[in-house]
Amino acid sequence: MVCNKCGYIDNKEVKKFNITLCTVCNAFSPDDEEDFKSYVGEKLDWKDLETFRKYNQVPGDKQKKGMIKKAKEGKIVTRPPLGYSLIDGELVPNEFSSKVHSIFKVFLDKNFSLNSMSKYHNLSSNGLKKILKNRTYLGEVKFANQLFKGHHKPIISQELFYAVQRKLMKE
Repeated sequence: MVCNKCGYIDNKEVKKFNITLCTVCNAFSPDDEEDFKSYVGEKLDWKDLETFRKYNQVPGDKQKKGMIKKAKEGKIVTRPPLGYSLIDGELVPNEFSSKVHSIFKVFLDKNFSLNSMSKYHNLSSNGLKKILKNRTYLGEVKFANQLFKGHHKPIISQELFYAVQRKLMKE
């Protein structure tokens, strides 16, 4: 099919708002329908985009590679989880680290439901599960489904973390 924006003939075309786009034009297209119509109306020659096709460059690809590199170095690439602060690019336990440890201990030792614990801590049930499954508390960094050894101090021991994981599986 022929891209309605640049005229490129692509066997991997994409339909968006019933308009055919090549993969490169689709990658840059806005999600708002009005903006999208304006975007498609601004025609350009497919040859101007050939460098993107030639080198398989996708928007955000360089950024993701940089983030993976940072994660491999043991540095956090997302915002810090509850119990940590980001100081000079490093995760440092903060005043809420004891709260995180308490959440793990209470969940393991007491017979409270996730729902009642989440209400007590003013979290959603999913937010509480996210805390209880977060490997950052073990001193690890997870990014792009890969785990790396972090440079930060763990808040939770491995024994406590894995005991909580076993209990979560039973829930």
